[in-house]
Amino acid sequence: MVRGGRRVVWCVAAVLAFAGCGRTEVPPERPPAFSGAEDLPEKLDADGTTITVGDPDAKVKVHLYEDPRCPYCEQFETSGGGPQLRKALVDRRATAQYTLASFLDDRVGGSGSKKAVNALRAALEEGKFVEFHEMLYLYQPEKSIDGYTDAYLLKVAGEVEGLRSPAFDAAVKSMKYRAFVTASQKAYERAGGAAEPEGPGTPTAVINDKRIPAELGEVLLDGTLFTQLLQQIHTNPLEWEHTTL
Repeated sequence: MVRGGRRVVWCVAAVLAFAGCGRTEVPPERPPAFSGAEDLPEKLDADGTTITVGDPDAKVKVHLYEDPRCPYCEQFETSGGGPQLRKALVDRRATAQYTLASFLDDRVGGSGSKKAVNALRAALEEGKFVEFHEMLYLYQPEKSIDGYTDAYLLKVAGEVEGLRSPAFDAAVKSMKYRAFVTASQKAYERAGGAAEPEGPGTPTAVINDKRIPAELGEVLLDGTLFTQLLQQIHTNPLEWEHTTL
């Protein structure tokens, strides 16, 4: 792409150079919860399924599609682009939107994804969504193990200051937000359109209304590349808008 006589090369193209890279191991020492999260605005959007975190006027808007049991979502959130996105949220450079899927329960058995999505919605009610969201991935059980039980979710919630309460605990145990869980899964499926009726896959990121294609998905799992991408979009949002991926 050429604008104003200057060639713009987006860092997502660099992902192609990493074609041989596989999934990296998460460091044994987990990073601490990010500071400043308690000050971030968070809300349920008017569509009833999208959860938005951060300054609504930020130049960069990242819409994420995730399933709590997805191991690649865990990689994104713990050792990939997730920590960089959280820093951008605190710095008011980005807004994050989340559509929470639960299809892995049907694929591998169990109810952990649904229970985790319900618990995340309960955390939003307490103003603790973004903090609990981080903790769920820090302590994610193996996908093949239906580890997001009520007891485990409440234990993880105990890592978030001020989250546990009789109301929150009851919401987790009773699946209070079951309708939200179902609606969120349907929203995820709609996001795939006619070409992907079961949904776009997780994690999927749509940044300023432009989806990162699956073939460039490694950018989500590389913290350095993701940081560069967010910075370039923040600096040149119009050029990102006209860039063809």
